[in-house]
Amino acid sequence: MAALPTDAVVAVIGAGAMGAGIAQVASQAGHNVLLFDARTGVSDRARASVGATLDGLAAKGRMTAESARAIAGRIVPVHALADCAAARLVIEAIVEDLDAKRDLLRELDVIVDADAILASNTSSLSITSLAAGSKHPSRVVGMHFFNPAPVLPLVEVVSGLATADGVSATVHATALAWGKFPVHAASTPGFIVNRCARPFYGEALRLLTERAADVPTIDAVMRDAGGFRMGPFELMDLVGHDVNFAVTKSVWSAYFHDPRYAPSVLQQDLIAAGFLGRKSGRGFYAYGADAAKAVPLAEPDAPAPEAVRVCGDLGSAMPLVARLEASGMRVVRENSDPRFPYGALAVGDTRIALTDGRTATVRGRDDNCPNLVLFDLALDYSRCTRLAMARGDRCSDVSWRKAVGMLQAAGIAVARLDDVAGLAVMRIVVMLANEASDAVMQGIATATDIDLAMQKGVNYPCGPLAWADRIGPAHVQGVLTHLAAHYGEDRYRTSPRIARVVAGGGALGLADERA
Repeated sequence: MAALPTDAVVAVIGAGAMGAGIAQVASQAGHNVLLFDARTGVSDRARASVGATLDGLAAKGRMTAESARAIAGRIVPVHALADCAAARLVIEAIVEDLDAKRDLLRELDVIVDADAILASNTSSLSITSLAAGSKHPSRVVGMHFFNPAPVLPLVEVVSGLATADGVSATVHATALAWGKFPVHAASTPGFIVNRCARPFYGEALRLLTERAADVPTIDAVMRDAGGFRMGPFELMDLVGHDVNFAVTKSVWSAYFHDPRYAPSVLQQDLIAAGFLGRKSGRGFYAYGADAAKAVPLAEPDAPAPEAVRVCGDLGSAMPLVARLEASGMRVVRENSDPRFPYGALAVGDTRIALTDGRTATVRGRDDNCPNLVLFDLALDYSRCTRLAMARGDRCSDVSWRKAVGMLQAAGIAVARLDDVAGLAVMRIVVMLANEASDAVMQGIATATDIDLAMQKGVNYPCGPLAWADRIGPAHVQGVLTHLAAHYGEDRYRTSPRIARVVAGGGALGLADERA
């Protein structure tokens, strides 16, 4: 299906920050844009603001002054909804309220032509429910931009039960022509990003509640080992706890209180205290000129062992071996140990292994290995600058220092976590992959679109399904199984799609067709 031609008029209803940004995107693509807001003077001010933004870009050399004037000139503020009659595509970006949006769609039904597309920028409301109020529900589609729309590349194209395939295909092609990365999604609570991202926040909040480590340490591990641009607590402070908590509650309620999406009492308390994040000057962190910089905790220096034994294949963690060799440490390779199917490092009687979802204490008992130290997942073991580790209750101080000194010799700072199941990066990543796998299985989107959405919508360093394939689907399944056994909660149930892929020897990142 072809994109709308550039001579097609686009109307944007709602001239707040999001609506103005969408108008700028459409105008930059060459469309004449009608910008309407029911509040007096708002569309005119939004047009002026876009013009100032474009002038600023021209001053920085990112476009010519002529281009800036031409783009701004294609945005025309209108002061009555009826003035949008010529639009071929109408994008509403008004208040996030189902009744208000339905009322608007009913008004547009009698204003625009019957073949015009009505798109909603809703981030959470059901497109099926919105379309139910329209005379032509087949032309109602979601077109969810991320804020700020001119900057962030993702657009979720959301189909309700009545949305015509041609309509969603046209909107997808149009978003692509506008320089965006569009993904198809079925209308479901949270769509792709707001659903699949819930474990990033939920598991971090649970780790904090369990006192696994403090806020700056968990954030540092997620950045320096996980490769995320921001840690979960930094990101929640940036988004605003009122906003983040509201999305979590919305998804949780829409899924009939599925424990996977359960809100955190800790975050609820922050909101009650007025600690909303950056916008209020305090959240998990304090902000302002006099705020002290939060420093993550790291283990003190420990002596490097002279030699380390590599037992079996460490899989994605094998680059650690090269870093140990480069540090001057003598590395001896041995046969695999049946207690460690994903390999292990050994210094004397100390074993250092990648987490499999069990605590170090339980695993040390189960595998008759009291001096066991577990290390966390990293996006890239050849480059990470920090790793989380945990020790079992029977692990000696001497063994712990051997493990710490080994990683420090390789140039890796060690963040000590309490002995929690799954540690931090592994636990969060496998839960992200688990959620994404269920979304594929349920026909919400393809694996390819989900991974793309999480990278382009929330800047993940890797798509969660592709990352799970790097870890190994069987290892992911094992971590989830152990988390479920540890907590005894349905929250950690394994997606049937993961079990099927493991049984069939396939990959989670394959682009399955939507049901």
